[in-house]
Amino acid sequence: MTGPAVSVIVAAYNAMPYLTRCVTSVAEQSIGRDRLEIIVVDDGSTDGTAKELDRLADEYPQLLRIFRQENSGGPSAPRNLGLDHARGRFVFFLDADDHLGPEALERMVAMAEENGTDVVLGKMVGVGGRGAPTSMFKRDQPRTDVFSSRVYWTLNPMKMFRRELLERLRLRFPTDLSIGEDQLFVGPAYLHARGISVLASYDCLYWVRREDEGNITLRTGGTEPRLAFLPRMVDMILENVPAGPGRDHLAHRHLTVEVRQLLDHLMREPRPVQEKALARLAETIAPLWHEGLSEQLSAMALLRLHLVRHQMLDELLDLVRFERELARSKVATPVLVDGGRALARYPFLRDPARAIPDICYDVTDRLGVRHHVTRADLRGTVLRLAGHGYLHRVETRDVSTELVLRERDSKTEFRLPVTHTPTPHAGAQEDKGRFTYDRAGFEATVDIATAADGSPLGDGLWDISLAIGAQGITREVRIGSKRAGDVSGEATTHIVDTAGGLRAVTLYTTDPHGNFTLDLGERKHPVRRRLTARPTVRWAADAPTELELTGRCALAGHPQGALTVTLDDGEGRTVVHQVSGDSHRGGEFTVRIPVTDLPAGVWRGSLGLGTWSAPLPALPKKLGAAKWRRTLPWYAKPATGGGDGFALQVARTDLVRAVARRIKG
Repeated sequence: MTGPAVSVIVAAYNAMPYLTRCVTSVAEQSIGRDRLEIIVVDDGSTDGTAKELDRLADEYPQLLRIFRQENSGGPSAPRNLGLDHARGRFVFFLDADDHLGPEALERMVAMAEENGTDVVLGKMVGVGGRGAPTSMFKRDQPRTDVFSSRVYWTLNPMKMFRRELLERLRLRFPTDLSIGEDQLFVGPAYLHARGISVLASYDCLYWVRREDEGNITLRTGGTEPRLAFLPRMVDMILENVPAGPGRDHLAHRHLTVEVRQLLDHLMREPRPVQEKALARLAETIAPLWHEGLSEQLSAMALLRLHLVRHQMLDELLDLVRFERELARSKVATPVLVDGGRALARYPFLRDPARAIPDICYDVTDRLGVRHHVTRADLRGTVLRLAGHGYLHRVETRDVSTELVLRERDSKTEFRLPVTHTPTPHAGAQEDKGRFTYDRAGFEATVDIATAADGSPLGDGLWDISLAIGAQGITREVRIGSKRAGDVSGEATTHIVDTAGGLRAVTLYTTDPHGNFTLDLGERKHPVRRRLTARPTVRWAADAPTELELTGRCALAGHPQGALTVTLDDGEGRTVVHQVSGDSHRGGEFTVRIPVTDLPAGVWRGSLGLGTWSAPLPALPKKLGAAKWRRTLPWYAKPATGGGDGFALQVARTDLVRAVARRIKG
């Protein structure tokens, strides 16, 4: 295959001293210079950019291609010129202020080729206080699209594109816009791509905030530039995406991000400009907005859009000031609870003169849930839990919290009462102590023998949640991810004695969130693994013919006397020895086996508990033999050829051989 794999296109205008690191980061890419070309377009720089490009061209003569033009006033023209000259199968647009991670291009090309995708988003990292997009980089996505992911929330061009896609669509950056030109390039590319990849597991692009704040993408003042590109983006969506969930997904971004940014700039405009700009904005967003979007948007976004649609300029300006103060104070807005709904006390709530509908304030489904577990203790059939839980911003009056057990596969659930306890200091560490939650505590007891409405819980994985309720509002949350330092998340397995016999109960925390689940019936925690004890074996010091096994039970608990060691000679004879010690509480155990009582044979050993058993490990060869007399001499020693398991040979001494060995010795 001829030509480079990637063409990196850099638009440079007065880019010193950042340009050097930018170009070097590309030249030193792990993909190799034979698969790479760098195209830098100097857009009429007046600093030392031109001189530095000449130096870099001497350093990378086969790699760097330089084009120069009169200043165009923006990044579109130099990017287009670079694209016209690109030869790579893929192109990557890189601003001269920014730089790449060493393996970025190699990883991105590999992801595109392995998955047959046309666009690859590499994780962006902000440098120098510059914020970078994050919502689309939660995990790697080998193949996705613009509708089933968050990729549309980053419309900057610092991505890798298959050049064939761009040429097929005849895509170029519009040169008549001062901002938003990237959206009109990236948006169509997303929509027509045969697939999009997201590389979130590697820091690909370092997005730098210049000390002089001269980044092109930061020079975005005024409402007019936004009102120039936003209608064109709306038209692009209407022309390419039919009405429905897909269009709504894209509209969400523009109805929140662009509208809010434009209103921030509207504050600084003179009144006549504000009025005209608001009218144009209302007209622009009208084709995208419909009531069905309400469930997707936050209450604040709904309030903003309501005021825009009705061109309520003074109220909008008040709302912008309110949001700015809210961001500065970092304290959540109080709520009004009415009829089981929580309404944020944003401006003009239930103001009869404005008549703004409650839906523009309804935050019920977005209330934060806070919880903390201070006790999670399983003893026998009983699990005891304690801690606190509350709804953020909702005072703990008329508390109705319940514990919820829900079986993961069948979705069978049981709700158990809790005891509400005082929590005078809950919430003191957030919102500057503005809200109080003095009845958020809970204590709960779960007896698996009766938790199913008086009957035993069935086998399964029972996830544990709190249905936190106050003032008629209830939200459910899994518990365990927030817990005290002395509350262990390690799996603990108990064998409990119930009316139906012995049962295995394991309390554990799930990965990766760390929430508590009860495992009944060994769905994920087989008991047999916890019976593979590796005991110390020796002849008892005070009784040389007693084999002493000392170990530690890997179970957290089981009924007293239920753990046994069983010896079997393979001839139908068995001997059972009960384990003594604290093994029923997961502690050390000891069992002593008088070998003088064993008939002749090779005895195999296992550790047993009810219907569960596991073989004992092989006896150490250095154990030696025990000897005694039953009229004639006998011995017990590790059996030869016993393999990996416990094998004890008990036999009468062959006197003839013994005498022969003694004479020979």
